[in-house]
Amino acid sequence: MKILTQSFQTTHNTAPFSQIKINDYQPTFEANIAQARAEIDAITNNSEAPTFENTIEALDFSGQELDRLSSIFFNLNSAETCDEMQKIAQDVSPLLTAFGNDIALNEDLFKRVKAVHDQKEKLTLTPEQSTLLDKKFKGFARNGALLSEADKIILREIDTELAKTKLTYGENVLAETNNYQLHITSEEDLKGLPEDAKEMARSLAQSKNLEGWIFTLDFPSYLPFVTYVDNRELRKELAIAAGKKSFQNNEFDNQNNVKRIVELRHKRANLLGYESHSHFVLEERMAQNPAKVQTFLYDLLEKAKPAAQKEFAQLTAFAKELDGIDHLEKWDGSYYSEKLKQKLYSLDDEVLKPYFKLENVLNGAFIIAEKLFGISFKEVYNIDKYHNDVQTFEVLDFEGKLVAIFYSDFFPRKGKRNGAWMTSFKPQYIKDGVNERPHVSIVCNFTPPTATKPSLLTFNEVTTLFHEFGHALHGMLANTTYPSLSGTSVYWDFVELPSQVMENWCYQPEALALFAHHYETGEIIPQHFVEKIKESASFLEGMATLRQLSFGILDMAYHAKSQTIADVKAFEKAAFEGTTLYPDVEENCMSTAFSHIFQGGYSSGYYSYKWAEVLDADAFAYFEEKGIFNQEVAAQFKDNVLSKGGTELPMELYKRFRGQEPNVDALLKRAGLLS
Repeated sequence: MKILTQSFQTTHNTAPFSQIKINDYQPTFEANIAQARAEIDAITNNSEAPTFENTIEALDFSGQELDRLSSIFFNLNSAETCDEMQKIAQDVSPLLTAFGNDIALNEDLFKRVKAVHDQKEKLTLTPEQSTLLDKKFKGFARNGALLSEADKIILREIDTELAKTKLTYGENVLAETNNYQLHITSEEDLKGLPEDAKEMARSLAQSKNLEGWIFTLDFPSYLPFVTYVDNRELRKELAIAAGKKSFQNNEFDNQNNVKRIVELRHKRANLLGYESHSHFVLEERMAQNPAKVQTFLYDLLEKAKPAAQKEFAQLTAFAKELDGIDHLEKWDGSYYSEKLKQKLYSLDDEVLKPYFKLENVLNGAFIIAEKLFGISFKEVYNIDKYHNDVQTFEVLDFEGKLVAIFYSDFFPRKGKRNGAWMTSFKPQYIKDGVNERPHVSIVCNFTPPTATKPSLLTFNEVTTLFHEFGHALHGMLANTTYPSLSGTSVYWDFVELPSQVMENWCYQPEALALFAHHYETGEIIPQHFVEKIKESASFLEGMATLRQLSFGILDMAYHAKSQTIADVKAFEKAAFEGTTLYPDVEENCMSTAFSHIFQGGYSSGYYSYKWAEVLDADAFAYFEEKGIFNQEVAAQFKDNVLSKGGTELPMELYKRFRGQEPNVDALLKRAGLLS
């Protein structure tokens, strides 16, 4: 327990992962909650009149040991979990929820915050301080401070149940992912599959003492199979298995969890005086309200749907011509899309992969960050790791001063949830004249190395790495005073701008020349491949846009109005109406594994991916106009977006960078949807 309650005696105060014993977590949570509670009591019981410093600022810096412990524990619960950790998560989540409610519903503390807020106009505050004051006041008002005592009790009950149900939902999805495997014993069944994917599958089978090949629902295993395997029945089997995660009426079924999460969110919003969960969430977003989000989604749908239908007809005709397929099914999509892309652009992911060795791509991201923002990355070996796959880096400025600690964790494993994400083990903030630098991590599930080949990425994995690295830059380059406003602590529909804008460099010849080198010969990726990558950037973009919009529409269907959901599958099917291209698969349901909105923080926020695409297309158009490595534009982006966190309204920050509000035409032009 001691190791988690003291300042870490480690390089740069990094987390001492190898010294932490799993039994230390729960007692340390209890001790740190008690310590944080004492800090809150000291603020509340201060005999001096409330001021910005002794109330608002003190509140933001309270509970730092608890926050640090939570970031370590819950990050590992996503990246390196086990049954014991999941049990601890179920036990400590209600404690944390109760403590959070104790703060939010502390009437005497709120009185102090309100007293400072009431005199805001008389105070001399920086823009960051003004934002923090508003945020603290709204944080109380939006979390029950104005409720009656009876309603405060109800709110506590809702929040406790909601926290536990969301955890259970995520554990069920992970269990379903881990419980499935497709065991192939005949190589004939793998016709069409690239050799490196075969080798990875054989290696997995050998690790389980089985003959043949094993395929799982982890993305690096799943995607090559449904993209390249000629055997349609096997593609169908794997695709259906992926689509019915937590929708099998077994112990890991999430249908009731979906219903309960939606019900509790609406109940909570109504209790707080909001029409729906979406109304509550969007009040603190750039989009402001559900009507604006739905207008945004359906306007884009109107523009994308004709293109999507035309593309689907083209894909259907191609499958008919190639293999006599009369009706395309979901398990045909990736397969025939790849075949059509090869025909139209002579572009095969398997031909490209040798140019995208993971280490080279990561180094390319580092070089681009150095060119744009003047920072360098130095791998170090004296920082503790939570798994051997993890790499650790010191991030330095041009004077050699520490900017951040950066962790990378790239390969799938049993205790790691699917997907890709950026997170933080320690935030940036300034206290007592010291600028504490952040510890940032990106976690992905990329194609691992095999016995004969290094990790070679698909182009989609390349853009994923750059996407998460963009989030990481947002965290690493933070330069704010208060931890709650630092780095990615911004409006949810603004947080994807830094990540999505970084993806654009993956399509630029000048950038690709920095890292796209053949892993065996060192040859730079040929120019005709680069041209093909750029040409194919908008390939089937109408269909991709329709798919993304459908997820946003489903999210809003669940959360934009209070309702009783009788049947999750029927509800989902009705929400998707108007966005579907492929026939429905009756035994599949997306909602039961839609972790972004039911476990993560994207409820009423999935639209933000498309919203941020408008921002990123407009922002990158500025780079293209001035030069993709233009120092002046990069400095404006760093100073007005990356370093500012949530210190000001995002549209103000964006306009300061760009000189204007974003123009949707930049996105439509890039996507090939502008007629």
